[in-house]
Order: sequence, then C-alpha cells, then structure tokens
Amino acid sequence: MAELELLPIPTRILTNKDDIVEAIVEFAGPYIGPEDIVCVAESVVAITQGEFTRPEDLKVSWQAKFLNRFIHPDGSMASVYGMQAAMDKEGEWKMMFAFLCGAVAKVFKKPGVFYQMARTASLTDDVTGTMPPFDKCIVYGPKQPHAVADAIMKATGAYGACVADVNDLKRAAILGHSRGLKPQQIAQILIDNPFGNDSQMTPIVVIKNYASVSKRKG
Repeated sequence: MAELELLPIPTRILTNKDDIVEAIVEFAGPYIGPEDIVCVAESVVAITQGEFTRPEDLKVSWQAKFLNRFIHPDGSMASVYGMQAAMDKEGEWKMMFAFLCGAVAKVFKKPGVFYQMARTASLTDDVTGTMPPFDKCIVYGPKQPHAVADAIMKATGAYGACVADVNDLKRAAILGHSRGLKPQQIAQILIDNPFGNDSQMTPIVVIKNYASVSKRKG
C-alpha cells in the first residue's frame, strides 16, 4: 500500500537566468508521478524571476531605521536593509501605518497584524536568508505563485504543485497552488521543512503518493 513520502530533489544553483518550470522538469521530472505533488521553495522561485536586490543598491530611509528597531533579530527583516527593501515594494507610509495597527492589535493580544497588512514584508528574505550566492542579497516574494504552480503541474504531469514558504521554526505557508489542493493540509505535511536552500541545494520537494493516500484517508 502506497504511503506518503517526501522526496527532496537536488539541483545546481538556480539563478535569474533559469526558468523555474524548466528547472523542475530537468531535475525532478524522472521522480514525478501522476499521484504526486511538486513543491518548490518560494525564495528560489523569486530568484529565478529576478525578484532580489543588493543592500548596497538601497537608500535607507529614516522610516526603515525606525521600524527596524522593533524587529526581532531572527525576523525576516533583521537588518535595516531588509526593512528598506520591503518598504520599496510596499510603500514607506503603508508600512508605517501597518506597524501602528500591529502595535495597537498587540495590546489586545492579536499578533501578526503588521505582517498581514504589509504582505511584502512577511515574504522578504533578508541577507543570509537564502542559499549562496544569493545570501548576499535581499530576496522578495515570488510573483504570481498560483500561475507558477499551475505551470509546474501542467509541465510535469503531477497531481498538483505548490509554491511554499517554510522555515526551520515549524512555520509553513502555501503561497500558490494548483487547483483542487488544500493549502493548509499541504503546509502541515511540509511543517518540518524538508527543503534545503543552503549547501544541500534541494529547493524542490516531491510529495509522493499524495493522491492515493489522500483518497484513502478521505
């Protein structure tokens, strides 16, 4: 009887000169079956889309310096450059307003409002937040993740595909997925972070036998 299996797929370093769909077909194609789900790390998708910048190319504002004082050192915008990069995408005053709303919400024991309102901020990976050589860059969130997932599914013949944001703190979110998938269920399957964006170079994970296992349990 088929069981669920997480299969990390090794690749070479993927850059903005690569097409993420073509890369997945090249490296993961032989391992993907019609009952499988193909998952790819959001930072790698963003890199192949050119969604990154270098800290030295940013002009840091006083708003970024101010807000950065309140960010946890382990946060996705630990440096002032990460904060400024998010502000350049989201808007400095929108970020300030989101921060104010978040501070008020915390008084009423409702965390996470800042990142809900400033979505770009939650998807920005600061310096060292992704794999070399892009650990010297700030990487934004991917563009059109649902469309990317649909394209992956069609190109590979998989049961489904998703673009995932997962870390080692047992936080997992599905940013984009092909039709018919349950994002919260997929996020729970990936909660232990099977991806390896550093020296492991395994930014693709195939969830084997998902369709048959899901049907059996459903």
